[in-house]
Amino acid sequence: MKTDQLREFIRDIPDFPKPGIVFKDITPLLADAGALAATVDHIAAPFLGAVDLVLGIESRGFIVGAAVAYRLGVGMVIARKPGKLPYLRVKQQYQLEYGVDSLEIHQDAIAADSRVLIVDDLLATGGTAEAAIGLVNALNGNVVGCAFIIELGFLGGRARLGEAKCLSLIRYD
Repeated sequence: MKTDQLREFIRDIPDFPKPGIVFKDITPLLADAGALAATVDHIAAPFLGAVDLVLGIESRGFIVGAAVAYRLGVGMVIARKPGKLPYLRVKQQYQLEYGVDSLEIHQDAIAADSRVLIVDDLLATGGTAEAAIGLVNALNGNVVGCAFIIELGFLGGRARLGEAKCLSLIRYD
């Protein structure tokens, strides 16, 4: 399945989580075996042999990130909302398109010089991905790329990701 065909599996939910926001729902994509497999394969392909870990961002980044990690034959690290991880943590605050939040990661999740691919479902303003990059950098890892199912290009989030290779399968301008 080609990446342009994946767009058919994205459902728009108006006014969620707040009025004026159009939520891009990937649950139809996840429910379709062919679309899910194509998504994982398209994300993994450019990074084969180039990463040691996949970092999935809560919560939809966990779903796709775990599958991509499996496809790449590498481990999976999770970045979670505050208070969700039980061990010693590193924290990074970020700006959403509709508020402020933060991410945490276990302080021993990434070994120094590990090559990390950050995976999430959506790139909007770039704040969440930028925070994930900050967490990897704080643990002396190396971000080799960021991969997303969807990019809302009109919000300019890619500009916040620095030098990291950025892959998005579906782009809305």
